[in-house]
Amino acid sequence: GAMLGAAAPSLMASNPAAVMAASPAETKEWNSRYAGRIPHTNSYYAKCLFGGVLACGVTHTAVCPLDVVKCNMQTNPQKFKGLLPGLRIVLAEEGAGTTGIWKGYLPTAIGYSMQGMFKFGLNEIFKDFYSNLAGEESATAWRGIIWALASGSAEFFADIALCPMEMVKVKVQTSPPGTFPTQFGEALATMQATAAETRFPFGSLAPLWSRQIPYTIAKFVGFEFVVENLYRHVFTSDRSTYSKGTQLGITFMSGYIAGVFCALISQPADNLVSQMGKASNAGRGFGEIASEIGIKNLFMQGLGTRIIMIGTLTGLQWWIYDTWKTAMGLGTTGGDAAKKKK
Repeated sequence: GAMLGAAAPSLMASNPAAVMAASPAETKEWNSRYAGRIPHTNSYYAKCLFGGVLACGVTHTAVCPLDVVKCNMQTNPQKFKGLLPGLRIVLAEEGAGTTGIWKGYLPTAIGYSMQGMFKFGLNEIFKDFYSNLAGEESATAWRGIIWALASGSAEFFADIALCPMEMVKVKVQTSPPGTFPTQFGEALATMQATAAETRFPFGSLAPLWSRQIPYTIAKFVGFEFVVENLYRHVFTSDRSTYSKGTQLGITFMSGYIAGVFCALISQPADNLVSQMGKASNAGRGFGEIASEIGIKNLFMQGLGTRIIMIGTLTGLQWWIYDTWKTAMGLGTTGGDAAKKKK
């Protein structure tokens, strides 16, 4: 805070404690929002919310063709035996357009833009919220728990925002050609009309939570952990000495490593969500579907594809998010504790 001593030297000499009390920075409690390199004003949060839209909306829409094949590999493994053969089948049978390999791109774009907004934006808000509840010492000592709580809380809301569009997307992508409309408006209307059967709009919310919350916690805690350790052990100079490109490279690498870690954790639940979209599984419970597929297949079906896809996707999401933050003058995410514990 601005020292009052300059204005009142006599006061300072006679009673230093009074000056300290009058100095706003000293009396104010520690606040996580203003403790880092960049103050987390409401404008900071707003920019982070938008950064999340870019990070998830752009990446998920870009990999829509891979998603079409992945969902079909899970729901129809006899026909779709791998990523490349699967791509060939969809292209041959349904073409390269928005009724073929790009089907479901619009609900993907809308759903994941909303999800990303809350996933990344609320994570920043919750990190400060939980840190302030814990106080400075605990927030630093138990930062892994704070990261987990913040990202889990953010994802809870992100999934509510995502769920209706995710249900439309899965239905469009896994329905055999000709059995369900592929255009967005028609698909949405059909989902609403058949809500009793499809459980639209929130029928998949519980499985989404079960898949996405552990996954997001793994992704965000993994990311923060890797970033911090890279800045502590590898890139040990002050962060400002590294170019933006280097910092964003560190962001990408951390996201990629965290993504591989996530793919392993979330694979079984991801398979179940895809299975649920199948017409033959309408109205059946998860336990029943799971026991039919078998544990090995639940873990292994489509895993290699998913590791490559999610590593790259997570790396790209963090890279886009931090590129946006850097462009806005907010710096890159994570690693704050590395400099404190040299």
